[in-house]
Amino acid sequence: MKNIFVCVGTHTQQFDRLLKKIDEIAKDSKDSFFGQIGNSNYKPKNFECKKFLDEKEFDEKIRQSDFIIGHAGAGLILSAFSLKKKVIIVPRLKEFGEHTDSHQLDLANALGKKKKVLAVFDISKLVSAIE
Repeated sequence: MKNIFVCVGTHTQQFDRLLKKIDEIAKDSKDSFFGQIGNSNYKPKNFECKKFLDEKEFDEKIRQSDFIIGHAGAGLILSAFSLKKKVIIVPRLKEFGEHTDSHQLDLANALGKKKKVLAVFDISKLVSAIE
């Protein structure tokens, strides 16, 4: 069983698309998920979550995780790298109302090409990325 930390950051817009997909995956999974869901509207039913974490809680969740699934936010990625955690990145996209623009694609592309993260651009492929 893997311990998976899901983090959508503190941006003012929702990231319901990622949370809904993780909730769907968690329903039938033996893995343990915990989510920091930020300003999202969707409340997961199949895993524990909290809107925001203080710095101590955030660091603890990263330390306890086998890997992290999150948005392409530099703070999350740097924290994960500093603790040598594997990261699956799903960039927030403007077209889904998740950010003001789609700049997270650039970071996800760059780090994915260098094999620093596993970048997922098609949310339907998230299951295979976790496996």
